[in-house]
Amino acid sequence: MARILVFDVNETLLNLQPLEIHFERVFGDRTVIHEWFSQVILYAEAVTLADSYRTFGEVATAALQMLAEEHAVALSEHDARHIAGGIRSLPPHPEVAESLGRLKSAGFRLVTLTNSPMAVVEEQMANAKLQPFLERNFSVDTVKKFKPAPEPYRMVARELGMQTDGLRMIAAHAWDVGGAQKAGCAAAFVARPGKALSPVFPKPDIVGKDLREVSDAILVAEPRP
Repeated sequence: MARILVFDVNETLLNLQPLEIHFERVFGDRTVIHEWFSQVILYAEAVTLADSYRTFGEVATAALQMLAEEHAVALSEHDARHIAGGIRSLPPHPEVAESLGRLKSAGFRLVTLTNSPMAVVEEQMANAKLQPFLERNFSVDTVKKFKPAPEPYRMVARELGMQTDGLRMIAAHAWDVGGAQKAGCAAAFVARPGKALSPVFPKPDIVGKDLREVSDAILVAEPRP
């Protein structure tokens, strides 16, 4: 039986690069965006471990405020809103729409699972024109635990009437594919520039430099629906 394909959103489907101009303006260095997003992920996981859930937007804004203090720069409320709110209108990576279209045409069921709230992911998918490829969107808000805790992956399986081994998580983050595998899912890693797998987790059976390569491998490895 073919697995349902579950896609991470930020960095996997959508490109953060348009936000770099704001970091150049505020911090004087557009590469600070990578420091910020790493802090967002770190503190999303921290509030999960501390059982002190906050929404992804709250964590993202807090990470910006921390970063501004660390870099000794003034961060206005307008700047904070502009950067955190910019997540909603990110464009897809160039090969994403074509890759999702091929998988959908082959009969696969496609859904998303994101750390963002449901209203945000639905706006993201509408703005990026990706929603027609997707059956459903899922948010960790439902279980109030951020990935890579097992609860979000189990929630998606439950909602789709599957066991976790009936899902394949596709992400550009080692912690996401690692968490999915520990929860019983198959996984595929999108090795976008600057991304690498971690040796503390098993290597997924599918790895590609972009979603086109990953989709090619899925079409070979997975039984057709």
